[in-house]
Amino acid sequence: MEEHNTLLEQEKREAERLISVRPLTRDNAVFHRTEGGFINLDYTDPEGETKTYTRVAVHRCFPFSDPDHYISIRESTGDGREIGLVENLDDLPEEAREMLQEQMALRYFVPKIRKIRSIKEEYGYSYWDADTDRGSIRFTVRMGGGSVYAIGEGRYLVNDIDGNRFEIPDVKQLTAKELRELDLFI
Repeated sequence: MEEHNTLLEQEKREAERLISVRPLTRDNAVFHRTEGGFINLDYTDPEGETKTYTRVAVHRCFPFSDPDHYISIRESTGDGREIGLVENLDDLPEEAREMLQEQMALRYFVPKIRKIRSIKEEYGYSYWDADTDRGSIRFTVRMGGGSVYAIGEGRYLVNDIDGNRFEIPDVKQLTAKELRELDLFI
């Protein structure tokens, strides 16, 4: 019976560890850049033990509404288990903040659509020709729900068939002709 209770206690502690949110701060987390451009993390737990996580993954919890707060740092292997959460990027040293922002810029690469030249529909797909803040682009969007959706007041996200994302930052900045092209989607 004693062995069973000990096993239950261990499982309970492990479950609590897995579901708890560990804040990552300048006091317990040190980020290092690898030669290959990845990020490693040295995390010191409340008991004073330090563990190194290699090639961590950096995710925004609220990528569009609050991009600089609640940054989830996860293991890059296995199931991508969360290591901890950076509540506010501004609370980290400048070098760490820059490293995390670089990683997020790669993960959340979302060109902003500045002008829609045309949207042609054919056989359940729409073919977009647009100018973005990153240059001219042509891409294909599957017709139907889920490809274009609002992410804020007048802001839309467009997902193409290849998984690329494009943002329309403010539909009010589009011309009447561009709005007619977009009318089926918003």
